[in-house]
Amino acid sequence: MRLTLLGTGDARQVPVYGCQCQACRAARDDGRWRRLPCCAWVECGDQRWLIDSGLTDLTERFAPRSLSGILQTHYHADHAQGLLHLRWGQGLVIPVHGPVDSEGLADLYKHPGILDFSQPFSAFETRQFGDLRVTALPLVHSRPTLGYLLEGGGRCIAYLTDTVGLPEETTDLLRRSTLDLLVLDCSMPPQAQAPRNHNDLNLALQIIAALQPRQAVLTHVGHTLDAWLLHEPRELPAHVTIARDGMVL
Repeated sequence: MRLTLLGTGDARQVPVYGCQCQACRAARDDGRWRRLPCCAWVECGDQRWLIDSGLTDLTERFAPRSLSGILQTHYHADHAQGLLHLRWGQGLVIPVHGPVDSEGLADLYKHPGILDFSQPFSAFETRQFGDLRVTALPLVHSRPTLGYLLEGGGRCIAYLTDTVGLPEETTDLLRRSTLDLLVLDCSMPPQAQAPRNHNDLNLALQIIAALQPRQAVLTHVGHTLDAWLLHEPRELPAHVTIARDGMVL
């Protein structure tokens, strides 16, 4: 199984429009520091699944019939806006599996085009797609949101964004799993007060310590975390790294 992180930024992305912090200046000068909306691409056997659809150039990145489907974590715009264009394709159907959310995004449910939203996941439901086994994991966010446990090819990956902490049942399930890789939301540097919608570095490291993955990668990174990391000498644990767009795991 191979996971490619196509985008690793938060809703503002990096650089942030008009911001002159060191992280945003670096991203303007060097494209390697840029961050697109958070999304990933998982390949396992003959399965090719997109995790989230916030990229606005999906029709250019993915040829017709190259997608097995889309695993949607939730329907905030930065994770779903690419569907607004993709839906107007012709001659094919793309399944979109995500949380039960009566609102969705804009008018997607009313005018789905080639997108099939008919089979949302229930909490902790497992589905088998060829060699890829997917389990939906409830997360803690401002609207219905799922993470995904991906199993296949002898590997086990948990992809968890957007969330602030984890529900107890999700933590219990993941503790019973042997995680080769944990991809985890971490949008902010350490905060004096508990964060509201996304993990800060303190909370992310607590989750990693509880789940004990072999490797952890922090994603959904905001410019404030990037700027903090440029100045803060504190080193991350050896098995924890910061995601970058294009990273292949």
